[in-house]
Amino acid sequence: MFADRATIIIKSGKGGDGHVSFRREKYVPDGGPDGGDGGKGGDIIFEVDDGLNTLTDYRHRRKFAAQPGEEGGKKNCHGKNGADLILKVPAGTVIKDAESDKVIADMSGDNRRQIILHGGRGGLGNQHFATSTMQAPKYAQPGGEAIELEIRLELKVIADVGLVGFPNVGKSTLLSRVTNAQPKIANYHFTTLQPNLGVVDLDGANGFVIADIPGLIEGASEGVGLGLEFLRHIERTKVMIHMVDAAGTEGRDPIADIRAINKELAAYDPELLKKPQVIAANKIDAIYGDENEVIAALREEFEKDGIKVFPISAVSGKGLKELLYHVNELLSTCSKEPVVYEQEFDPALRFFKDEPYTITRADDAAFVVEGPKIDKMLGYTNIDSEKGFLFFQKFLKEQGILKELEKMGIQDGDTVRMYGNEFDYYK
Repeated sequence: MFADRATIIIKSGKGGDGHVSFRREKYVPDGGPDGGDGGKGGDIIFEVDDGLNTLTDYRHRRKFAAQPGEEGGKKNCHGKNGADLILKVPAGTVIKDAESDKVIADMSGDNRRQIILHGGRGGLGNQHFATSTMQAPKYAQPGGEAIELEIRLELKVIADVGLVGFPNVGKSTLLSRVTNAQPKIANYHFTTLQPNLGVVDLDGANGFVIADIPGLIEGASEGVGLGLEFLRHIERTKVMIHMVDAAGTEGRDPIADIRAINKELAAYDPELLKKPQVIAANKIDAIYGDENEVIAALREEFEKDGIKVFPISAVSGKGLKELLYHVNELLSTCSKEPVVYEQEFDPALRFFKDEPYTITRADDAAFVVEGPKIDKMLGYTNIDSEKGFLFFQKFLKEQGILKELEKMGIQDGDTVRMYGNEFDYYK
């Protein structure tokens, strides 16, 4: 069975604790502290693998955890960093927070590798806490805690064109005719149980990727049949081909079918109806001539709204060239940018809610910001990178820390100190 959704629990590695120890050498009875730092915990990283096209690997295993960092050792020995855990997913996988259903990351376009959970930072050994008045500190910093999160993986196929229609109207036959795809084809409903992708090559024009979206039915947006399993795959497409049975072999009303599918699309996401549409009136090989009352009725109903109707035969190939070149023209009017979902939720922020912090003035007039949430965030964030520093700034703003500093009279150029890190403040 095609797997396009999975819910799993991921956990980053805990940081190793700092070590407490003292030099013990011959003729040096009172050696200073030499406890080493703990190792950093492993990250949870998602990476696109072009060899994958389903989420099957995540259907039968529930929990994934990175390695914790090792504790620091004597003689300033640094604990070993925990190994990162890299989870491979197909392109088009959207990672969501299971509780809020908000997007954490979209593994599409240029985003082929992303750290979703950072491992805890390694704790400092007792050597870092020696001062002129405390030369033998008997404590060390614990490692940063691991983060555990339940997430939902959703695969939304990446295709330029979505082929939609009720079951058994010939979508798989069309796909096999115009691309190198080899979908399963038979004369019964729901032959297709997974989206099939194929590449259409056109002489003198750009090719495009077309996806056969399995049969939608009324009530699909409410989860009836297989609807919700496949509606999500239409979200990334730019043009939709409605396929109907113009010969009436199924005894259906093609106009009512198109209206029903558009109703389901609108119920799922009203934005879907803004995509360009075209109608492929299939099975003209089963009618006398190239036109009949069904095709005429389709033209009268939809062409006034700018939706063209193309009589075709997916079996013989008649009319397909005209249809495909028209689809290519519609694509040329669409944005070339891929549909990529923006991040709505940062996992780290959930673990810093409602934790206290303090802002004090040091003897040198620097603003000192301390508290568990600051300590944790610095442990999870690489502030040496531009992206990491911008994320840290966003965190300070969202937590109200920047506003609090402004209330205390901070000025441009003043120093802000946070757990061994110093920043110059500029608004």
